Amino acid sequence: MQPGLCWFKSPGYKYGMIERSFNMIYSREVENMCTVAQGVHHGAAPIPEEAKWVQSKEVKDISGLTHGVGWCAPQQGACKLTLNVKEGIIQEALVETIGCSGMTHSAAMAAEILPGLTVLEALNTDLVCDAINTAMRELFLQIVYGRTQSAFSEDGLPIGAGLEDLGKGLRSQVGTMYGTLKKGPRYLEMAEGYVTAIALDKNNEIIGYRFVNLGKMTDYIKKGDNPTTAYEKSTGQYGRVADAAKLIDPRTDKEITQ
Repeated sequence: MQPGLCWFKSPGYKYGMIERSFNMIYSREVENMCTVAQGVHHGAAPIPEEAKWVQSKEVKDISGLTHGVGWCAPQQGACKLTLNVKEGIIQEALVETIGCSGMTHSAAMAAEILPGLTVLEALNTDLVCDAINTAMRELFLQIVYGRTQSAFSEDGLPIGAGLEDLGKGLRSQVGTMYGTLKKGPRYLEMAEGYVTAIALDKNNEIIGYRFVNLGKMTDYIKKGDNPTTAYEKSTGQYGRVADAAKLIDPRTDKEITQ
């Protein structure tokens, strides 16, 4: 960039240049110093971006898809933020939250706010929830240092790659487990879905579980299946369920007839 020029972003998200005057004020001590040449200056260290090594000097030099995880001050909730950035502009945002009911509304607003901003604007924008703001900070550190998922992918990842993280049913991967010293563990939610039963052997140790995929079930109902049929088509099991001495509901402890 030429001295005296700076980049700005227009409403159409096109970059342009405007002239900026520098009226530096120096202390008397600096004014009285003699000039010594800056002989060693190699420029910015290149970082990997979409299969290219880039000396990033400006916001528009940043491209890539990456994640950031954040938490609020009391740490009762967390956010996973995924952004796909092209030439400094956020083209795609996936906001996933857990642990706090209010965060879902914050995530809804953040998903509207983020696309179209530069990564620097997003870093300095209130994303409603502390956990999302922290996730943005962590993501910014990842992306500006070249630690992205698309660092070595030619032309990066297409817009829509963030959505693929959710899988076919477009639902977040959530695991929910609970355990006590007195009564032991309970599996409540696995990546496959809502756990309906845990399988126990003769020593009352967990050897498997049954689940229902609520995303699939909802899709079947939307296609016209009755709820009972949709439920049956969406169930599955993992582990040695067939060898279980008994099955119990992890939420009510009621024994389930096999």
